[in-house]
Amino acid sequence: MKAARVRRPAVAGTFYPVAAPALARSVDALLAAAGDPPAGPAPAALVVPHAGYAYSGPVAATAYARLRHASPSLKHVVAFGPVHYVAMNGAAVPAAEAWLTPLGEVAIDPHLRERAVARGAAVNDRPHAPEHALEVQLPFLQRVLGKGFTFLPVAVSELSAQAAADLIGEFLGAAGTLVLVSTDLSHYHDLSTARRLDRRTADAILARDASALSGEDACGFYPLRGLVELARRQNLPLELLDLRTSGDTAGDPERVVGYGAFAVNGL
Repeated sequence: MKAARVRRPAVAGTFYPVAAPALARSVDALLAAAGDPPAGPAPAALVVPHAGYAYSGPVAATAYARLRHASPSLKHVVAFGPVHYVAMNGAAVPAAEAWLTPLGEVAIDPHLRERAVARGAAVNDRPHAPEHALEVQLPFLQRVLGKGFTFLPVAVSELSAQAAADLIGEFLGAAGTLVLVSTDLSHYHDLSTARRLDRRTADAILARDASALSGEDACGFYPLRGLVELARRQNLPLELLDLRTSGDTAGDPERVVGYGAFAVNGL
C-alpha cells in the first residue's frame, strides 16, 4: 500500500505510547482493570472519551470491555467524533486507504465510506490529519477485535441533531457493525463542579434528550446529539457504564475534564 494513502498517527507518543509493546501492555492493563463484562450481545453503539490514556483510558476501557466476547461477530466500526483543530461544516470521511497506529494498519472501509458520502459526508483528509479524537480509539479496537475489522472515521461539526441522527442511522444496527461516538464531557472546572455538570449531562443522555446537550457539556456534542436523537427515535435504551474525571484518574482536581462511557443496547 502506498505510504501516501496511509494516515500516520498524530498523537502516538503523547496521548498513548509510541512503541507497540508498551502500547499493547497499556491497553491490555486498562481492559483488565475494567473487569469482565456481563454476558450478552455486543452493544449497538458506544460513547467513549478521547483524552490521553492516563486520563481517560480507564473510562474508555469500561466501554471497550463490553466487546470482549463479541469480537468474532464485529467486522466493521464506524466512529464519529469532533474536530479540534480544523474548521469544517458537516461530516468528513478520509480519502486515505488505511490508518496506522503503532499496532499496525487498519483498513478504511470503502463501502462504508460510499454510504457516508451518499448521506452527505465529504471526502476530506484534512480534518482528520491532526485529530486525536478518533485516532485514540484504534489501539483499543485493535486489542479487542484483532485484525479482522475495517474502520470508517467520520469527523462531525456544525451538524443538527436531526442530520447527525440521519447519518449515524445509516450504520446503527447494521450486521456486524459497531458505532462509536467519541467525546469528552465538561472542561476545566474544579472537581466538584465537573461532577455536577457531568451528572446532568449523563442524565440528559440517559433520558434521550438531545436538546439538553450543548458544546458546554461535551466537545463532541454534534455526533453525541445525533446518537441520542437516534436512540430516542428508535426507542433504544442507553446505559451509563462509567462517569469520572481526570481528577479521579491522573489530573489536577482544580482543573479537570469529564469523561463518560455509555452503551446503546436493544438492537
